[in-house]
Amino acid sequence: MTTKEYAIQCIKDEAAALLDLIPKMDENLDKAVDLMFNCRGKVIITGVGKSGHIGAKIAATLSSTGTPSFFINPLDVFHGDLGVMTKDDVVLAISNSGHTDELLRFIPMVLHMQIPIIGMSGNPKSLLAKYSTCHLNVSVKKEACPLNLAPTSSTTAMLAMGDALAVALMQKRHFQPNDFAQFHPGGELGKRLLTTAQDVMHKENMPVITPEMHLGEAIILVSKGKLGLGVAEKDGKVCGLITDGDIRRAMEKWRAEFFDRTVSDIMTTTPKTVLPQTKITDIQSIMNKYKVHSVLVVDEQYRLLGVVDHYSCMI
Repeated sequence: MTTKEYAIQCIKDEAAALLDLIPKMDENLDKAVDLMFNCRGKVIITGVGKSGHIGAKIAATLSSTGTPSFFINPLDVFHGDLGVMTKDDVVLAISNSGHTDELLRFIPMVLHMQIPIIGMSGNPKSLLAKYSTCHLNVSVKKEACPLNLAPTSSTTAMLAMGDALAVALMQKRHFQPNDFAQFHPGGELGKRLLTTAQDVMHKENMPVITPEMHLGEAIILVSKGKLGLGVAEKDGKVCGLITDGDIRRAMEKWRAEFFDRTVSDIMTTTPKTVLPQTKITDIQSIMNKYKVHSVLVVDEQYRLLGVVDHYSCMI
């Protein structure tokens, strides 16, 4: 086999190992999800070596999706870290063999504290499985390693099972995009989900016009505003909107009579408006639904505060 063929075979073996997990997802998975969902403390994940690395990733995924979790190395427990655990916690212990010595020495301490244990291993008859409240079987037929030695398919299976737990918990908690953003405020997604209209709206030199204004005069104000629109106001409140497109179509329609027409002849009387606290993601949905490039930001009395256009949402 060529180098590339070995690499392809690795992907195939790991993909097969993942599909083989599905028949093993029984009532123990439901019980594990319930234990984590009803946990009043934290989900403490532990494992040694490669299993530990997978455990750390699972802990990070759970924490970012609404389940407070952290990883602890079982070796550190013997040097004081046991103090972070309480009876309100749940332990997820990971070991491919289910017989990892350092992990098994940690288990009696957890049992003594009457903390539920979710075991995850490739051996449903292991000591870890025996002493677990419920056991998740992540056994694989073989490793993707050509020597069948290096943890490859087995760690992939563990990682996938951890993701399955996290996704099931998200569904059970009705976890929404806004919840996700609160745990990821520094990322692009967090910015988009937490940013509001008042954060990005144009509010200087608003192109305000009146319904009675002649179109020739309105064109000048629309041009100065550089937003491609003019906002019609009456008694200090928004009553309409004209765009560059409206003006162009009116010129084609009325030609010489164009300058005799007023804003009220072409304005949209029901422009799309949002409140200052409206999220950018919601504004984008409005723009996509109604095929508009801008929305007006107004207060409760329908007074103009600003304009959010397509480019304002590109954060």
